[in-house]
Amino acid sequence: MSHHDLEQRVAALEARLRAAEDLDALRRLKARYGKLLDRRYARRGGLRPPSEVEPLAREAAALFTADAVWDGGPGLGVCEGREAIFERLAHSTLQFAWHFFVKPDLEVEGDTAHGTWDILSPCTTAEGRPMWMAGVEHDSYVREGGVWLHRSMKLDLVFMAPYDRGWAKAKPPEGGAGPAR
Repeated sequence: MSHHDLEQRVAALEARLRAAEDLDALRRLKARYGKLLDRRYARRGGLRPPSEVEPLAREAAALFTADAVWDGGPGLGVCEGREAIFERLAHSTLQFAWHFFVKPDLEVEGDTAHGTWDILSPCTTAEGRPMWMAGVEHDSYVREGGVWLHRSMKLDLVFMAPYDRGWAKAKPPEGGAGPAR
């Protein structure tokens, strides 16, 4: 094997390693976001006190760029900028939620990336009603200072159904039965 061939092989291996590390970093970013959101709730239900929720919301908001867009859809609203995202996450509209992000479909292009995650979230409304929520989150990411951050996150709701009735009879959200993309 020539020196040139060896250099090309090492460069190809470095590119593959970088791609694998980038995908792992994006998965860890989403996992961290979900863990921080879930820690806002006590294990037996109910939102923790503001003195405990606010640092978690601040840490979750720090996972976004300064000018990021967080779009929870018609039910949760849209926030632009890290400070607005903090304010939104510091004041949950639910008594309880647990976020399961699955089926990541991620693509990295240099220092930017995009992808989708399916989300399933058992939750309890502010009025105390247990619900099932499922949807798809469309994310874009950027690497800033060597760290991956969310640039945008948009939830497309598939269904929100009462726990006791299940999702079979749930009406689709406005605009259709699933993601528009």
